[in-house]
Amino acid sequence: MEFWRHIYSNFDVVAFSVFGLKVHWYGIMYVLALILALALAKFFSKKMNMGISNKCLDSYFVWVEIGVILGARLGYILIYDSHTMYYITHPWQIFNPYVNNEFVGIRGMSYHGAIIGFLIATFLFCKKYKENPWKFLDLVALSVPLAYVFGRIGNFLNQELFGRITDVPWGIYVNGVLRHPSQLYEAFLEGIVVFIVVYIARLKQTFCGELIIVYACMYSLARFICEFFREPDFGIGFVLWGMSMGQILSLIMLIVALLFYVWIKFKKVNI
Repeated sequence: MEFWRHIYSNFDVVAFSVFGLKVHWYGIMYVLALILALALAKFFSKKMNMGISNKCLDSYFVWVEIGVILGARLGYILIYDSHTMYYITHPWQIFNPYVNNEFVGIRGMSYHGAIIGFLIATFLFCKKYKENPWKFLDLVALSVPLAYVFGRIGNFLNQELFGRITDVPWGIYVNGVLRHPSQLYEAFLEGIVVFIVVYIARLKQTFCGELIIVYACMYSLARFICEFFREPDFGIGFVLWGMSMGQILSLIMLIVALLFYVWIKFKKVNI
């Protein structure tokens, strides 16, 4: 247990270097997440006879990844970053991976910003190729949660987005302070639990687009719970009624998803 508590003192965030370029564990986890998400998408697409070719999925995932990266980075800058005006006036610095001539990667991504970028990319892709976007969104709802586990493990290994101060036996020391390993809580709730619920919903699915709504509701709820153990964002803290920005955005996402579900279900809208 002592080794676990001091894991950050005995762990290097850099996995290895190639010609002086540092490859972080977070980057490796991110790549693994992408590979798993695409593999699961192809598996479920074939299993559910969705009529989406592997070539189409490969192209779709390129579009989506671009949308996610742009949305996540811009979302972080506009919502969380304390240097928003600097990036607005120096847009070429938004994706600059160097700080003082040292490669540190691109840090600062917003999940809710990524969602917006993902949705825009999905609808643009489907409009261009005349596909049903809700079919793709349902497929994403099944293929993303388990891949998301790798993303949160990557946050943990990268020693970021750490938890609140605690005295639980499984807490870990961060700069000499015992904290919740909240990234792992998120990996379990936002990844594994959400996948299980979405998969069960698939067995009783009544309309196209239902799975992505279930995913949005479950992720929002899981994220809201996990935020009670996660340290509020630096420079923002608690925003309203003791809630963090992540909790507020999750509540908004949950309400929008529930209203959309009710609208479709009771208005019998075809999507």
